[in-house]
Amino acid sequence: MEDNKSMTVKKTVKSGITFGSALAMVISYTTWKSVGWAIFHGLLSWVYVIYFLNFVKNV
Repeated sequence: MEDNKSMTVKKTVKSGITFGSALAMVISYTTWKSVGWAIFHGLLSWVYVIYFLNFVKNV
């Protein structure tokens, strides 16, 4: 039972990280039109998404 919960948590975290990276890259590319920035922001993942929602979108 404990092993099942551990595996579920690992899969969920991995999916969340993947989705956060993809979201950050799409937002970055559509905003800045730069593949380099999109890759960099994809590495930052959710940090960039939160930054974008708080600062860039409100400008």
